Amino acid sequence: MQLANVTRAILLSFVFVLVGCGSTGGGPDGDAGAAGAAGEGVTTYSAEEEARLASEAMAVEEAARVGAEQERLLGITVFYFDFDQSVVKPDARAALEAHARNLAENGGQVVLEGHADERGTREYNLALGERRSDAISRYLSVLGVSSQQIESVSYGEERPASLSHDDSSWSLNRRVELRYGY
Repeated sequence: MQLANVTRAILLSFVFVLVGCGSTGGGPDGDAGAAGAAGEGVTTYSAEEEARLASEAMAVEEAARVGAEQERLLGITVFYFDFDQSVVKPDARAALEAHARNLAENGGQVVLEGHADERGTREYNLALGERRSDAISRYLSVLGVSSQQIESVSYGEERPASLSHDDSSWSLNRRVELRYGY
């Protein structure tokens, strides 16, 4: 919804810029043409006004780009971990920062579901899943998300994303899933 509003604003700004580039000066012979002679449908802007409109259009375009990037990052809700680790990876930080901004601006609550692969005992994997969800929780807290907005839970190895028994499957199971609204 927010992206649709930004897109509409960009289109409107583009139309205003195009209209602003018109003038009533006419062609090379000084003939203003039918619209120019009648003074209809053509708006003249000073160079300053054109520059301001162009600047506003660029600002709207940048806002749309930032909004689209924010939407893309908010779509990332699964964060992966290395074997037997609970350290937040650098490639997860931008998405977590986007989620933190979203939670700060819009409120709401999240559940952080920690998971582990099948290697290790059930108890160990539950503890590892908890350490992973707690690591994401701490990261969000550092970014300003209230602890009342976050619930951490561990499923250990009980809810695998992949049922195969190889490295690529295990890497998919070592994760924290962020879910909104509990």
